[in-house]
Amino acid sequence: MNIIYEKFFINGEWTTPLSEKVIVSINPSTEQTNGQVPEAVEADIDAAVAAARNAFDNPRIWSGWEPAERAVVMRQLADEIDARSEEFQQRVSAQNGMPVSVAAQLETGYPSAVLRYYADLVSQETFTDIRAGLFGGEIEVRRQPIGVVAAIVPWNFPQALTMFKLAPALAAGCTIIIKPSPETVLDAYLLAEAVEAAGIPAGVVNIVPGGRDAGAYLVSHPHVNKVAFTGSTAAGQKIGEVCGRLLRPATLELGGKSAAIVLDDADIDLSKIGEGLFTSTLLNNGQTCFLGTRILAPQSRYAEIVEAFTAFAGSLKVGVASSLDTQIGPMATAKQRERVESYIAQGKNSGALITVGGSRPQDLDAGFFVEPTVFANVDNHATIAQEEIFGPVLSVIPYSTDEQAIQIANDSNFGLGGTVWTTDPERGAAIARRVQTGTIGINRYIPDPAAPFGGVKRSGLGRELGPEGLASYQETQTIYL
Repeated sequence: MNIIYEKFFINGEWTTPLSEKVIVSINPSTEQTNGQVPEAVEADIDAAVAAARNAFDNPRIWSGWEPAERAVVMRQLADEIDARSEEFQQRVSAQNGMPVSVAAQLETGYPSAVLRYYADLVSQETFTDIRAGLFGGEIEVRRQPIGVVAAIVPWNFPQALTMFKLAPALAAGCTIIIKPSPETVLDAYLLAEAVEAAGIPAGVVNIVPGGRDAGAYLVSHPHVNKVAFTGSTAAGQKIGEVCGRLLRPATLELGGKSAAIVLDDADIDLSKIGEGLFTSTLLNNGQTCFLGTRILAPQSRYAEIVEAFTAFAGSLKVGVASSLDTQIGPMATAKQRERVESYIAQGKNSGALITVGGSRPQDLDAGFFVEPTVFANVDNHATIAQEEIFGPVLSVIPYSTDEQAIQIANDSNFGLGGTVWTTDPERGAAIARRVQTGTIGINRYIPDPAAPFGGVKRSGLGRELGPEGLASYQETQTIYL
């Protein structure tokens, strides 16, 4: 793979960059070059924002269309994305190390499903309500598009998380500037080609790859009305500070350190729960914000559960992301591997016991690989239990009672995801309702487009997906008739 782009997608055209800076894409499985794209500087961001601003301010272009008209074009975009599904999964996998089997599900079919969900949601909408006034007369309440959106997208699920922002923004009538992560730029160009082919009007969607400086400039740009960001808590705090000073709405989906609570009645037969367990604890090489990487196990079955998770992690196939039988691919970058390895070292120093993994695979000479790793005898106050590692590392933490399990689950600065594993769904749901988290599953976990997704505490502000995700791209106007 040697894909080279020389221009940006701005205002419906392929425009020449205003500097000679480039972003080089590296394959984390092979450490070879995938290709390169131009890197945006402030002048490029200005051009993209101006295009989005002009498109939004002209009601004939997009914002003034009836929702049903926008829905038609959104479905066309979904079709264009589906037509490029194989290329999407190959490009994503080659850039961030996501196994192609995972990319085939979550980086192709999932994004187009989100688009179609929002198209269906708004196709019968007028976004106008008439209410009776308390003091007589009628009141018209209008839900209007919020304006120009700055979307900052991470590298771990680049297309899915782009669509978390793009789909509701388009449905609401907004225009958008997408800044993909430097680690995943080639798939963003494929999306630009799909946008062009779908006939989305010029200026409605603009895509400008760039680094932190470009992202910071975009977030603070005076002609942006809303920021939608997915990424680290540290970066989200900085963005939140800027948006707070500007009184600018922001949706911030940040880090996590979720708990997977295994109850004393749980069936941990891997032949039955293996797929659900994988999705909720080690999906995408552990580089997923909502994963339950703290395994809470009852003292009465602690040794059994440690043994089960050790066998589970040890059975996973580690290999290059392009192989169909790979379950755990590489870390996205060499820096990310160093981060994961530093946490493994801290876990060892804390007195926790590694039951499987803990090092680099011996049979892989190239690539940024780390073996799936399980720690036993972990105290919930240990660094590996409190900080987001973002790699294939699980900590098994003992508890005595259901009350203590809930207390341990809530003893975290994060609150994004989580699971409860039990043969009694009612008992599981009762415990789930007491966990301080934005989302949680019973015996499974996967964000559903129809339901709001987001976190509490240091896991973020606001919600994406569901009708709630659409509402965050709208503002209300009241007219007293």
